[in-house]
Amino acid sequence: MNFRRYMIVTTALLLGGFTVAQADDVSMASGSVHFSTPSNWVGIMQVDGDPEVRVFQVPDPSPSASTTLARVSVTVKQVTNLQDFNDYVGGAVAKAKQLKDYQPGQSRSSDQNSFVYTASESGTPYTYIERYWFHDGHAIQLRCARPSASEAGQQWAATFDKGCSSIASTLGT
Repeated sequence: MNFRRYMIVTTALLLGGFTVAQADDVSMASGSVHFSTPSNWVGIMQVDGDPEVRVFQVPDPSPSASTTLARVSVTVKQVTNLQDFNDYVGGAVAKAKQLKDYQPGQSRSSDQNSFVYTASESGTPYTYIERYWFHDGHAIQLRCARPSASEAGQQWAATFDKGCSSIASTLGT
């Protein structure tokens, strides 16, 4: 992570009162949303309220990790009905399309609420996988973002994607 990004994240964490913690079992939305993360993922941000957000850094063992941040976030927002859920998804997709160098990708899922795309962060191409569910009056967003190319190689990318899919399988039930 470059110094500027490091200072921005550190300042946000300190000023925002966010907690930094080791990840594992996670409960959100007063216990109605549960999932587990691999034990080596590190919780780097937690926001309570509406929306409720948890962000986890996924360690990248390569030298390229010093300028990138592989991460997975889960956001839970209260919605009253399916139309509100669809509006939430539409707004998130519209925001994604505004990212620099946005390009839609091929979704690996037949789910209409699953999106894959690439975009740039600080000049680095990233791959994003976003999935959405409507559950118990909540819109749930899973967003997995990793550098499209890491010096850690394809095995690391496959492990990242597998961890993301594991959370998705839990959230989708």
